[in-house]
Amino acid sequence: MTIESSLGSARGVLSADTGDLNRGDDGAVIVSIETYALAVPLAKPIADSTAAMSHWTVPVVEIRTADGRVGTGISGVHCAPELLADVIGKYYSPSLLGSSSEDILGTWKRLYWLPTHWMGRAGVMHMALAMVDIALWDLAAQRAGAPLWQLLGGTSSDIEAYNTDGGWLNFSEAELTRDLLSLIDNGWQRVKIKVGKADWREDVRRVSAVRAAIGDDVTLMCDANQRWDLATASRILPFLEEARMDWVEEPLHADDLGGHAKLQRSTVLDIAAGESIYSYQQFTSFIEADAFRVVQVDATRVGGVTEWLQVAAHAAAKGLRIAPHAGDMMQVHQHLVGTVLSEVPPLIEYIPWTQDAFLERSVVSEGYLTRPQLPGASTAIDPVARSRWQIAGVGGTVSL
Repeated sequence: MTIESSLGSARGVLSADTGDLNRGDDGAVIVSIETYALAVPLAKPIADSTAAMSHWTVPVVEIRTADGRVGTGISGVHCAPELLADVIGKYYSPSLLGSSSEDILGTWKRLYWLPTHWMGRAGVMHMALAMVDIALWDLAAQRAGAPLWQLLGGTSSDIEAYNTDGGWLNFSEAELTRDLLSLIDNGWQRVKIKVGKADWREDVRRVSAVRAAIGDDVTLMCDANQRWDLATASRILPFLEEARMDWVEEPLHADDLGGHAKLQRSTVLDIAAGESIYSYQQFTSFIEADAFRVVQVDATRVGGVTEWLQVAAHAAAKGLRIAPHAGDMMQVHQHLVGTVLSEVPPLIEYIPWTQDAFLERSVVSEGYLTRPQLPGASTAIDPVARSRWQIAGVGGTVSL
């Protein structure tokens, strides 16, 4: 069933859901919503401890307002973009059409507390909310005539980046070291590798080989993608300490608050997590339990820019490092880092997989990202990319 046919009653719902809302500037009224998705091919097949990939999927929502502007919200997934499109098209659109795109917080709350709230306060429902929220912030920045980071009062300075586009688990030990050395030769001083082999001793050998190859001056992180239990993580930590890891990312199941807290207390290394944490409330629980020191809040996993700012401000107030996971391939996060008051320098994850999908590409040189300059959130999709990579049968359009 298409979104168009399933929403035949949308106009009738509008009077109940949005008729009494403060519409503000009539030019900001939402008149149509389109969803679709792109499958962007990767330069080479990659794998971590949970997934093997040949492409990255970019779900998209475009929210059009009466003044002709288009706000674009995006996400990033391994599979099933149609689920996000269905949530937005079938369940969120009736509450969006006819309302003001300027009422960002009000819209966030209204969508969050729809009956779909009972279908899940994380995962697909929340990620769909994030896409809408990002699109509304994109519109707000366009209407302000400023890049989003400037609208949010962020620093204009270049932002240091670390490279995640390497160190994959499907590489042999020799390929792994060659890959990282090539990144270093291109100016990178912060690199990350994947761990989580079936035998943790193989991880130890690979980590030791990498550290020996890259020397002491390069900052090294590792990511287990939740594949260890507490006993395995505890066994490998002394070896990771010896290799002088900057942080150990997602060592345990994402919901294991107690395990993360025990692990963080047991090591001098920083534990990092957030890729699979979906709400301000859950982040607060981890922060208050001292369960990690690196907060990897992702605007595409929490409820968009709105919830990201709340999590980041809380983490910064506690003196924690904020290094967002970039499910958006950094398009939105290049605006968000460096927007909260913190003595810890901002850091962004560099993943260039989907650069060719966007009209405004990220600019990174010698390990530093230059702030975008065009109005908006840098999320607008290149029409050529859409024509090449759009996934057939995903999404649709609803309008007033």
